[in-house]
Formats: sequence, structure tokens, C-alpha cells
Amino acid sequence: MAVSDHVGLGHFMEGVKKRNPGQTEFIQAVHEVAQDIFEFIEDKEEYHEAQILRRIAEPDRVISFRVCWEDDNHNIRVQRGWRVQNNNAIGPYKGGIRFHPSVTESVLKFLAFEQTFKNSLTGLPMGGGKGGANFNPKGKSDAEVMRFCQSFMTELYRHIGPDTDVPAGDIGVGAREIGYMFGQYKRITNRWEGVLTGKGQEYGGSQMRPEATGYGAVYFLENMLKHRGMDVAGHNAVISGSGNVATHAAEKITQLGGKVLTLSDSGGFIHDPAGIDQEKINWVKHHKTHTRGRIKDYVDEFPGAEFHEGERPWGVPCDLALPCATQNELNEQEARTLVDNGCKAVSEGANMPTTLEGVKVFHDAKLMYGPGKAANAGGVAVSGLEMSQNSERISWNHERLGEMLTELMEGIHGKCVEYGDKGDGYVDYVKGANIAGFKKVADAMLAFGVV
Repeated sequence: MAVSDHVGLGHFMEGVKKRNPGQTEFIQAVHEVAQDIFEFIEDKEEYHEAQILRRIAEPDRVISFRVCWEDDNHNIRVQRGWRVQNNNAIGPYKGGIRFHPSVTESVLKFLAFEQTFKNSLTGLPMGGGKGGANFNPKGKSDAEVMRFCQSFMTELYRHIGPDTDVPAGDIGVGAREIGYMFGQYKRITNRWEGVLTGKGQEYGGSQMRPEATGYGAVYFLENMLKHRGMDVAGHNAVISGSGNVATHAAEKITQLGGKVLTLSDSGGFIHDPAGIDQEKINWVKHHKTHTRGRIKDYVDEFPGAEFHEGERPWGVPCDLALPCATQNELNEQEARTLVDNGCKAVSEGANMPTTLEGVKVFHDAKLMYGPGKAANAGGVAVSGLEMSQNSERISWNHERLGEMLTELMEGIHGKCVEYGDKGDGYVDYVKGANIAGFKKVADAMLAFGVV
């Protein structure tokens, strides 16, 4: 007979903490999922007997390796790299590579765990993985980044492949880094194959990939609003971040008739009461990508805006909020401020940007809240389509991919409603995403037996 929800969850989480000491981000991610899953599986003995959740919360493997490289001053530098292959029950491991000083094993394990459910929600045959290194590409020359990427791939190549594990980009890993890594993989293996996604269109990349995560987060937001009889037009939006996800989320909000008020980076945020229109978004894209500048420079270009150093944008009154920067960037107090200021909906463009306490505030206020594993799944969905295009040696045009992305996000929203509808007009999107993502992976694992 199944143990009770409360006792089962508490006992389970004690085990997770014991096995993963000090890995706070990973423990947070597992707890966020487990609290919904234990309620769902309470009367489903097959999941308990097979220890399915325990197995999903234990990565298939965690690979750690040294990355040596030489900087432009001929100094030998040493970084640490990882690849976390969490679960491949429904397809090859799939998930990004992150280059940032904050990267740790805990962060990558949390991201790979979340990726397992996110990929399941897309309906595409992709398992969950994540990788990266504590390398900071900011301030490095192209030659230094190239040497690091080549050294990183010299270790990573033995663990990946088009039917094994297909990494992509993430924070600190854009088109430049993907190009260097793909070139090194091809050089070592003498094979041209779809082993990375987010590639340039000249060598197997997909149209729509740069836009996919940001656009997808807005499409999910749009679906949440439609479910309540509303739309994006005429609403003010606060967005964090100023990279690929944030700028494309801003672009789509603007296209749908909303007004974007903020963007940010690690130095602070800019508030433009006049709205960040397409011309301004284009300037930010160029400034961040080509000159690798900081968001504070925006106020010199557009004098009507203000820069708030060292602050996050959640105190700016808004109707819609899209956290698109990094994990745990929106805490309990900031969540309360959003609710008190009349925010109607939150759609996460980043992975786990809201703390557990912040999520509870949104839940208690019955605010429309799209968690990252559902709302930002557009990026990995188009990565999955890039994998398909590489396998078939074909390419789809921008319009067709846009239609497919719209359909995929609508489908993810539908799955969340199926398992998260409370029957009183409120949808618990966190619960819906967790259960829908879990069920597909769990049923595949049951079919394989004890492996």
C-alpha cells in the first residue's frame, strides 16, 4: 500500500538531501516537482514499486572533467567542465551547455532534472541533460574563447552523439561558441552529424532557433491569458535579462500589442516608461551581441530611460512579468510586490527563476503563473526540430517553423490545463506541468523494467 503523501514526501526529500549534500539548487528543483508528483502517484502502486521518482532524481551519470587552455598572454588556465545525463527514457539526452562562473554540479543537476520534464512536455523524443563549465566568456578574446571551446569539446566529444546526447547553447554559449565546439567535434571524429543544436544556418542550424525560447514564453503567456478571456494587447510587461531570450520575448510582446518597460543584466535594470519598441530592442541586441556592452549604456542612447544599479525590475508596476535571466532571481518579497501592484500573469523565460517561496505567493494569489519547464520549452522544442532536420537532411522555412512552435506551445499549455485545472477557473500550471512531464517519462521507464 502506498505511503501517505506527507510522510512519503518528507522521507523522500530527506534521502535526496542526504545523497546530495550542499546541492541546494538541485534539492530545490526536486522538491518543487516531488510535492506534486507524490499526490499524483499516491494511489498508483506501480510507480512506488518501481521507485520511479527516486530513479528520475538520480542522474544516469554525471561526467566531470578538467579543461586546460592557454590565454592570449600564454598563461595556462584550468577550468572544470561537466555533462549531466539525467534521463534518456524517451529519447537521447538533450539540453544546453552553460559557460558562467556560477556553474556548479548542483546547478547543472537541477537544470538536467528540469530538462527531463520540459522535454517530455514538448511531445518530442528527447531525454534530459545539461552541461557546462565555470568559464566566463565575458572579456575574453575570440581566440581565447575558441581555445577554451576546443579544449572543452576534446573531453566532451566521447560522451555525446546524435543518438546519444545532443547539447545546445545556454547562458554564455551562443552561435560563436557552438561553432567552435562543432568544428572541433567534426575535426576529432571526422563526422558531420547533428551532434549540437543552435548551429549556424550555414552548417545545419534551424531558422527560428534564436527566437524560439523568448517567443515560446510569450506564446505560453498568450495561451494562459486566452484561457481567462484576455490577450497581451494593451498590457505593460516587465522583463528581466537582456540576452537572447529576453530580447525576443520583448520583441514578441511588442508585436502582440503590449508595452515592454524593462530589461536588465547582472549590473542592474533599465526602466523606459515610453516602452522598449522594436527599434530599441534591435539596438539592445546589437549592443549585447556585437559590442558585448552592458544594459546601463541604454540610457545614454535613449535619454528618457532610467538605470537602477544593482536592482531587479520586479518593483516596476506591470500587468505581465517575464523573468528571463537566471535561477532564483525573483524572491518571495518581489513576488508579493508584483501581486500587490496588480500583475496578472508571470511566464518564465529562464529556468527556475522564482524561488519556492515566491511560487507559493503566486499560487496563493491565484495569479496565472507559467513555470519555466512549460513556458520556456519553445527553445528545446525547436532544437528538437533542428535534430529532425539534420537527420533527414532537410530544412523548414521560418513560417513553417513558426507555425510548429505555436502549435507546440499550445499543446504544452493544454497538457498543463489537463492535469492542473482546479475546476474553479484557476489552473495550477506548476502541478499540471510536473504531472504531465512526469507521466510520459515514468510510463516509458516502467516499460523498460529495472534499468
